[in-house]
Amino acid sequence: MASSMYNNGISIAVSDDESDELAGRIRARVRRKRKKHGVRGKTEFTRRVIQLLLRWWPVLLCLLAVGLLLFEASRIGGNSSPQVRNSDHLPRKKSVDTVVEGKPPGNLNRLDPVTRARGGVRERCLDLLPPEELEKLDFPIGDAHTKPVKSIVYKSDADEHSAEGNLTLQQFSDSTRFNLFTGSQSFEQREESFKVSETAVVNCGFYSEAGGFKISDEDKQYMQSCKSVVSTCAFGGGDNLYQPIGMSESSLKKVCYVAFWDNITLATQQAEGRTVGDDNYIGKWRIILVKDLPFSDQRLNGKIPKMLPHRLFPNARYSIWVDSKSQFRRDPLGVFEALLWRSNSVLAISEHGARSSVYDEAKAVVKKNKATPEEVAVQMIQYHKDGLPEDKRFNGKKALSEASIIVREHNPSTNLFMCLWFNEVVRFTSRDQLSFPYVLWRFKVLKNINMFPVCTRKDLVNSIGHVRKAKPLTN
Repeated sequence: MASSMYNNGISIAVSDDESDELAGRIRARVRRKRKKHGVRGKTEFTRRVIQLLLRWWPVLLCLLAVGLLLFEASRIGGNSSPQVRNSDHLPRKKSVDTVVEGKPPGNLNRLDPVTRARGGVRERCLDLLPPEELEKLDFPIGDAHTKPVKSIVYKSDADEHSAEGNLTLQQFSDSTRFNLFTGSQSFEQREESFKVSETAVVNCGFYSEAGGFKISDEDKQYMQSCKSVVSTCAFGGGDNLYQPIGMSESSLKKVCYVAFWDNITLATQQAEGRTVGDDNYIGKWRIILVKDLPFSDQRLNGKIPKMLPHRLFPNARYSIWVDSKSQFRRDPLGVFEALLWRSNSVLAISEHGARSSVYDEAKAVVKKNKATPEEVAVQMIQYHKDGLPEDKRFNGKKALSEASIIVREHNPSTNLFMCLWFNEVVRFTSRDQLSFPYVLWRFKVLKNINMFPVCTRKDLVNSIGHVRKAKPLTN
């Protein structure tokens, strides 16, 4: 017999067999209790984890999203020229001689379309024809846009220099802006040039063979052969040359691509490994080397190919101007069809994205140090005296343009419009946004203008930005 203490010290008499049996039961019970305790521990841990997840799941989700964005950004950064195709299913063209040192700009060579929401539906900003129709496009037969101006006589007589003294105090006093290239347009001649007649007489550059902007005879012959042109320029070495992309094979045979350079740009590009071939080409661009630029202001020199393509390409019917800080990425014939022919327009230019009033733009130009307060004041005082209203729309069009892309038909009316605009830029400031509304307001006969929205401009080009500061004229 043996005795065992159990349950608060109560003594129970048991036999040896019963003692062994009882001890076994106790050990089994202890094992069962320990097992249940272990399960409870795991259950408690799981419960706490679930509570924490339920409490902090928004934070965890945000951290996961940030991680995915960082991963995607690093992936894109490692492949800055992704293989993409736009909604027109045009193949991505390989760039030729774009950036030699370092990585190319992230948006270079992109062909993806730009879209916008309209009526709850996303649509493409530039509605181009399908690729198979682009290949069949050709220029319209005939020219219906000749009225009210039928012809232009460009002034070139040397006696005009004596008229410089006729400028009033309300005119920009830097007489060097009027030279042998432009002709010295007097204030009275400026007023006469805005009067519309079948035969217009106007100063419009190329005043004299001694007036600067010299190009070779070989280049002149090439330019005379162009029936349509996409042009750009880089004077002072400020920008690189970006190859056009997105064009059809048909457009390549019908459209000239011309880039105007000076000696500074040529030397800058050669120093970075971009050389002009023996055929005067770099990729798709025909390089036209200009000597004896007429203005000390390089921005003003850049206005010559920008505003006077009808003087540089006398036989061209259509032209597209693209600022050198951008890469043109659409089919030229398709752009003519979408922005001119479809809407029966003769001039297409992008609206200003930030402002609508020329007077507001004048304040912004001064604030950003893009022109001196004095020269801007002279221009705005003259425009106010002439009666230019503060209206934000003229003839149903937004008054202020951005002007980095200009698509136009070359006819007497648009040619005269561009000459008037160029003369305002020469007379006042080189900020052409300030003079465009004035010319649009005064030259009321040119009404079929397509002022396309900013998103269309973004679809036309990949914006790169200026690479370096342009060097001043040294020749």
